[in-house]
Amino acid sequence: MALAMLCTVQYGAAQDTPLLSGGIGFFTRTTGGDTTYFPYIKPVAALPLGGHVLIESRGSVAEFFSPTPRGYKSSSFKTVDYLQGDVSVGPHLTLVGGDFLTPFGTYNERLTQIWIQTLQDFPLIYGVGTMNFGDSIGGMARGSAYSNQHVNVTYAAYYSSNVTNQYFPSERSSGGQTSVYLPDYGLEVGASYGRSLGAPHENYWGTHLWWEPIDSPFRFRSEWAKAPHAQGYWFETDYRLSHFGGPDSPIGRLEPVFRMQQTFRDKPDPNDGLPSVNTQRADFGLDYHLPHEVRINTSYSRQFAPNNGNINIWETAIIYRFLFPAWKSRK
Repeated sequence: MALAMLCTVQYGAAQDTPLLSGGIGFFTRTTGGDTTYFPYIKPVAALPLGGHVLIESRGSVAEFFSPTPRGYKSSSFKTVDYLQGDVSVGPHLTLVGGDFLTPFGTYNERLTQIWIQTLQDFPLIYGVGTMNFGDSIGGMARGSAYSNQHVNVTYAAYYSSNVTNQYFPSERSSGGQTSVYLPDYGLEVGASYGRSLGAPHENYWGTHLWWEPIDSPFRFRSEWAKAPHAQGYWFETDYRLSHFGGPDSPIGRLEPVFRMQQTFRDKPDPNDGLPSVNTQRADFGLDYHLPHEVRINTSYSRQFAPNNGNINIWETAIIYRFLFPAWKSRK
């Protein structure tokens, strides 16, 4: 990526300026009395090459600290979330190649950025259809099949190869999704399908429903997904209190959040990424939006699971979103 940016400095400066973005945060998580602290950074780079080609990438770096009787134990986590090239072929088709986020459901592509998440933890069914890695290495075609001022129909179809590299893991699979968005109502419904082409071959199904009413701070998001031996759902609502004095007032910066989720186990399967037993979880969050793209997230969760015990989960985070050009653009 660095070499590509250096080789295209003059060309890129005359075209669109590359952007560096991402989020920096400090998180805490207390589960059943055990606390973990971890600073986290997710940088994003977007490098346009003319009007039809875009190279984009996102990485994750975290360091985990947990107290012990003798001090702290630590572990690190570094990965490339995606590294892809996008070629705009026309108004209805974009071709994608490289390491991209698997287009199954909505959470993986839209909500895994730490500066967008309203709650710290991913849903329990996150691994269904995303083949546990969350990204795929291969090719994808996506775009808008049809659109006017009242409806937009989108699609995505992909093929992924099997890769065992430490930083670019991927499973041989294929699948895609489609959705219908009604802008007059802020309503979106869609369906996803994924097929693991390893051993054994398995199918994954999913649906989603989003409702974000126009001119309203209310948001509703939901997904259902089914694996060969388990299934589950989650729905999440949040409402920023911006009607109390505006979004910059002390109360208007508050955003209550609630998520409910359940998973149902049919047969044991250690590879589908879902809990080993039927599990219910309720998450209650309260986020506070500070000036200059800084946000404080707090949440309490109660998880119920037979034989595994019921646990309380407390989480806090402070997150900063940054965005700036890689260099000064030419006029």
